[in-house]
This record gives sequence, C-alpha cells and structure tokens, in this order.
Amino acid sequence: MSRQFCCILALALALTGCASSGGGAGSSSSGGRYHLDKDGYPEDMLDMSHVKDAVPRKEPRSASGNRPTYSVWGKTYHVLPNSNGYSATGLASFYGTKFQGYATASGELYDMYQMTAAHKTLPLPTYARVTNLDNGKSVIVKVNDRGPFHDDRLIDLSYAAAYRLDILHHGTGRVRVDAIDPDTWKQAAPVKQAAGAVPAAVSNNRQAAAAGNYFVQVAALKQAAQAEQMRQQLAARVAHPVRVIHEQGVYKVQVGPLADRIVVQSTKSALGRAGYPQAFTVSPSE
Repeated sequence: MSRQFCCILALALALTGCASSGGGAGSSSSGGRYHLDKDGYPEDMLDMSHVKDAVPRKEPRSASGNRPTYSVWGKTYHVLPNSNGYSATGLASFYGTKFQGYATASGELYDMYQMTAAHKTLPLPTYARVTNLDNGKSVIVKVNDRGPFHDDRLIDLSYAAAYRLDILHHGTGRVRVDAIDPDTWKQAAPVKQAAGAVPAAVSNNRQAAAAGNYFVQVAALKQAAQAEQMRQQLAARVAHPVRVIHEQGVYKVQVGPLADRIVVQSTKSALGRAGYPQAFTVSPSE
C-alpha cells in the first residue's frame, strides 16, 4: 500500500479529521487507530456498486464539529454558516480501514461501506452530490466529518463512495462537489437520482432498497426507559435508524432496516468497536 493517511485528533474541538497522501500518519499516546501508520483497503475488495446514495433530509446541525473556527497544523478553518449554493471543484481522496468504526467529527461512527464524506468547512451534516469529472459518475454523500487537511484535497470520501466514482485504483480523482438543499432535492428526487448514475447502479440500488429486511439487535432490556436511552445513544452514533420493540416482556433495541449482508457486517463491526460486541443479526419478524 503506497497511499498514506494522516489524521488529526483535536479533542477540544470534537474533531476527527483525515487526509490522504503525503506526510506521516497522525499518532496518539492513547493508541487505537492513531498508532497505525497507513490506512488501507478492506481485506476483501467488496463490490460496492449496489450501495445506494445517501438520502438528503433536513437535520439539525451536529452538536460537535461545527465550531465557527478551528485550527489544524497551524492553519485556521472557518466553518460555513450554511451550505446554500456551495459548489467547488478539486481533488477527492478516500479513507478506509484505519478509521472504520471510530467517531467522526459529528459523533457518528465512520462506516466505510456507507455514502459519507469529510470536508473542511461545510456544516455538519451537509448532503452533497460528488461528480467525477473524468468519467461523469456521481454519488450523493452525507458530509459528517472534518478533513482532509492538505491544501490539494477538497474532500475525503468513504470507501463505498470512492468505489462508485471509480477512484479507488487511482487513489484520487478530480471531482465537483455541489451541496444539496433537501427540500429542493425532495421535490425533484426522481430526476436527480437518475442524473449522472449508470443504469446498472440505479437498478442495483432499487434492489438493495427492496431487500432491506435485516436488523442488528444490540440488547434486550427489561426497562423501557433503559431501552429508550440506549436507542437515543445509538441513534447519535450510527448512520441507520434505531428502534425499540416490545416482545415477550423485554424491550429489544435494534439497528435497521439494513439493505443487505454487507451493510449488516459493517454495522456489527462498528457496533463492536463502540462497545457492543454482542450484537447479532435478526429478521423483521423476530
């Protein structure tokens, strides 16, 4: 692996940032991912062509990662007050296994198999369309992290987003990033979802959505209040819905629905890193 990633952990600012290529890897005396010198691809190069775009929706600004200004490596960044009309071109890179399951700047857990991204100045969260200027492919991502902290990088993409844009083998790619207004997108969703996407990807995305019949159960508790508290905690850290169902005298806390077994495995991996190694897969009927 020739590509290296650098990471800055600014606890005071509640930021987790990543940057690829050039320089050395970030480090931390606390260990964890920061003792790793290189980022990497997953051991199994899974087909991500079926992973559907993030769905733009109105969300409150994240409690973390949105201070008006913050500094990394002696440079100060100014977070935009909003993403209205944002459009920029530049280089995109991606980040992978080194950061899998760890908290992003917004507090959500990073899942390289979901359509997410890191940006230096866009408000968290922001939904954006990223278009590969070399092949015309485009995806919609949820910007929930900070980075990359190199002047020649515009955005860091998840492994899944980079796969669909076909930039994995090159390491970087020329892209245009256009922020999405959720209300406008919702009104024109059929047109926007079709634009820039290859027919096979659209078909696979629909199949994945139709097959969303998996859940991951995290706990079964006797008290409703405890279950609701856990639901709220998980909802703030995972990029999937979290529900509580009452069956046979217990309150089951479950993450889902999840589209397929690949998403299930990545979710269980992320939950394990977050301290829930006992999570297991269930079906909607369970």
